[in-house]
Amino acid sequence: MKYVDEFRDGRLARVVRAQLEAEVEPRRSYRLMEFCGGHTHAIFRYGIQDLLPAGVQMVHGPGCPVCVLPVGRLDMAIEIAQRPEVILCSYGDMLRVPGSGRRSLLKAKSEGADVRMVYSAADALALARAEPDREVVFFAIGFETTTPPTAVALRRAIDEELSNFSVFCNHVLTPAAITSILESPEAREIGTVGIDGFLGPAHVSVVIGSQPYESFAEEYRKPVVIAGFEPLDVLQSILMLVRQLNDGRACVENQYTRAVSRHGNLRAQRLVSELFERREDFEWRGLGRVPYSALRIKDRFAAFDAESRFAPAERRARENRECKCPQILRGAAKPHDCKLFGTVCVPENPIGSCMVSAEGACAAYWTYRRHETLSLKA
Repeated sequence: MKYVDEFRDGRLARVVRAQLEAEVEPRRSYRLMEFCGGHTHAIFRYGIQDLLPAGVQMVHGPGCPVCVLPVGRLDMAIEIAQRPEVILCSYGDMLRVPGSGRRSLLKAKSEGADVRMVYSAADALALARAEPDREVVFFAIGFETTTPPTAVALRRAIDEELSNFSVFCNHVLTPAAITSILESPEAREIGTVGIDGFLGPAHVSVVIGSQPYESFAEEYRKPVVIAGFEPLDVLQSILMLVRQLNDGRACVENQYTRAVSRHGNLRAQRLVSELFERREDFEWRGLGRVPYSALRIKDRFAAFDAESRFAPAERRARENRECKCPQILRGAAKPHDCKLFGTVCVPENPIGSCMVSAEGACAAYWTYRRHETLSLKA
């Protein structure tokens, strides 16, 4: 197939569905986690959940970069933004995420902080060039997908000796998160769920390749299929996982061969490793502190590290007790399990990050009216 509409062909979807119906063992349960929030939205946008046999259950994972950032790190960003010399640049979704006391970057902006939405790290870099008398800080978030663009901007700032540009780095790593879902002591405190296999993230895997999942699949005996985002991609990947489980196999398979290779983008990997190194640990919303799961700017580039330059106080803030976003992020709950969902927590008034982000599970349920479908079935 060459064109996107071919990956949305209803006739082919019915063929794959029939294969699933034939191959799913009637008395067996298949609990499959789609790690990436993009897959969650694809599943509900195209109604894939309703095409699956009764024994196949999709579990939502933590692959939403806005959602997994803990309250404490957001509070640190707000502290930096409040400095009079600073222009803090952030992606749009991040502006609305509630921090401590439901205070967001957007609220800080309304109180006088110079907070600006950007579409890329390059936008923040251009702003630093245009505003030489201000300190421009790029609030960098995301998995391995968005780390290379941050690295490009950082490399250019270093080469240009652009001393008024810095990065508040919050880039996180996918394999560490998957491992934590299965074994983290902190995660067990808020509930665990048995996972039989994983839909591997597509865009992340374009960068890191399929190889990093191989030792994980072998050690934990959990199959991984790297899946594209179109409906036929997702259906075929689920079928591939079912076949592995039926055969008793646990390996990494690549459904998204049109974009993902085994070794990934080596040039991007080299640039990231030149500028960044792993933190000893990092706090995730929903997963707690996970060792070697995030990146920091190397010490020799500390002049461009906002965390070093402005030294915001590190915080460990508490989540809203009623919000189930942490449980949702690790697959231990669904959005409709949260009593705030659809009542006080709606897109116009988000209580948790899962309702804010375009990749959040709560936003997916709300956007595609999944909660109404469930109510009708009940």
